[in-house]
Amino acid sequence: MSFFKKLFGGGSASGTDKDDAQPEEYKGFLIHPQPVKQPGGYRIGARIEKDVDGTARSHDLIRADIISDPEEAERMSLLKAKQVIDEQGERLFG
Repeated sequence: MSFFKKLFGGGSASGTDKDDAQPEEYKGFLIHPQPVKQPGGYRIGARIEKDVDGTARSHDLIRADIISDPEEAERMSLLKAKQVIDEQGERLFG
């Protein structure tokens, strides 16, 4: 990414360039891995979405874990999101 894109907000909101990646479907949920750039690496993060009773619902998942490799951070973000879905299901949305 160029200096000017970073300076004027042309980069992705999560600090990675993975926002255009296709979400992964898991048990009826859509997972958008969104690791967040931090000093020393990438913080595990994802957006979990699902239509519940005809309403689009979304949950932003952020974890304290910092991973140095961006691809590994994306993989771990997917794994953590799947774990949360397994544990909470639709209760995740309130």
